[in-house]
Amino acid sequence: MNGTALQDRPSASASWRIALPHSAAAVPVARALVRTALAELEHGADSDTAELLTAELVANAVEHTAGDAPIELVVELLPSGCQVEVHDPDPAPPGNLTRPVDTEPDPWQEHGRGLLLIRALSSSCGHRPTESGKAVWFRLPAVPSQWRPA
Repeated sequence: MNGTALQDRPSASASWRIALPHSAAAVPVARALVRTALAELEHGADSDTAELLTAELVANAVEHTAGDAPIELVVELLPSGCQVEVHDPDPAPPGNLTRPVDTEPDPWQEHGRGLLLIRALSSSCGHRPTESGKAVWFRLPAVPSQWRPA
């Protein structure tokens, strides 16, 4: 279920937390961390989708928050999948993360599809306030081993 409500958060079997620069350079670093975290533990979540959605969250945090305060990436590997959060200093909720828009993105524009991708590809997503701003998150389920590439 997508939404702003605090969800019951299952215990993580492993987690990573890293401060990232408030610049476009944060996107490939975040993707690499997620890829490494899922590969090193041979976790069952879809790494490609996790990387894509992480890149969207980090890019949105960089683009839509003012200042140069670092953003923070939190990756939690759960028995049921994974959860990725991006913390930024802006308390304003992300545009249309938890509610679909009435209009489709303009196919000629480079922007406007990130939150749509997060809603469509994650098992759940949302945002919550933090002491220093907000956390925007998504979850992906573990993929059964027989469906994973060899």
